[in-house]
Amino acid sequence: MKHLLKLGDLTSEEILSILNLADQLKYERKNGIKRDYLAGKHLGMIFQKSSTRTRVSFEVGMSELGGKALFLSDRDLQIGRGEPVQDTARVLSRYLDGIMIRTFAQQEVEDLAKYGSIPVINALTDYCHPCQVLADLMTIREYKGSFRELKMCFIGDGNNMANSLMVGALKMGMSFAIACPDDYRPDPDLIEWAKGFGDKFQMTSSVLEAAKDADVLYTDVWASMGEEDEKDIRVKAFTGYQINADVMAVAKPDAMVLHCLPAHRGEEITADVFEAHAEEIFDEAENRLHAQKAVLCKLLK
Repeated sequence: MKHLLKLGDLTSEEILSILNLADQLKYERKNGIKRDYLAGKHLGMIFQKSSTRTRVSFEVGMSELGGKALFLSDRDLQIGRGEPVQDTARVLSRYLDGIMIRTFAQQEVEDLAKYGSIPVINALTDYCHPCQVLADLMTIREYKGSFRELKMCFIGDGNNMANSLMVGALKMGMSFAIACPDDYRPDPDLIEWAKGFGDKFQMTSSVLEAAKDADVLYTDVWASMGEEDEKDIRVKAFTGYQINADVMAVAKPDAMVLHCLPAHRGEEITADVFEAHAEEIFDEAENRLHAQKAVLCKLLK
């Protein structure tokens, strides 16, 4: 494991190793055990898309591991203002021990890894969100004990979250069902990959069909960052693609609900379902810190 660019690059064993380390780091934090695993290390954090949770969790994570994080916004970089990404990668590789980037194009992340000489972590692109899904998997295992014979159901837009959840669930042995409008399906290449898992993969436009007997229900906002101008169109397209009482009724009685946040109550999830599962959702948010610390240790230590 040289980088974290997308979950598809990792083996099931590598994902499991990250989750096991994340559990250890969470235990150490809860019990006041401090270890400077990354003393003297510096992480550059490139943000072309803003995020409260991503910035805070990576900054706190690096600090708790004994290292330092440097926040780099669009105003701090020449990317997009004339300097090729390969030159930025080469320069930052001379100063830093690792790069975390949250941006739009997956190719930009891939290019940083290709031309730089230090580890690169994808903290979100329009294509995938591996850091979030590692935290999701960590949370599922905490609540369910293992991944064996579990069914995950994603409801909504076949976006970066759907792409990564599909890969993460299937690689870890779960079944994966997605309910989405026909015009908002996940990446076609990933769909073809998922079909290789046979009846463990299901894609439908019916929410109740996908949610039937699900152990884990997951949803995301209808309009992500950069799609605000399409909000009215998306609300019309996704009306009905909501986790609500009817959906919970067809899932397993002990089904858990996850959401990568921020949540828009009344749109992709009802307020009563959100509050009934708030403990799971905010454990999931906390686990971003522990999972990302594990990734940092794997790549920078």
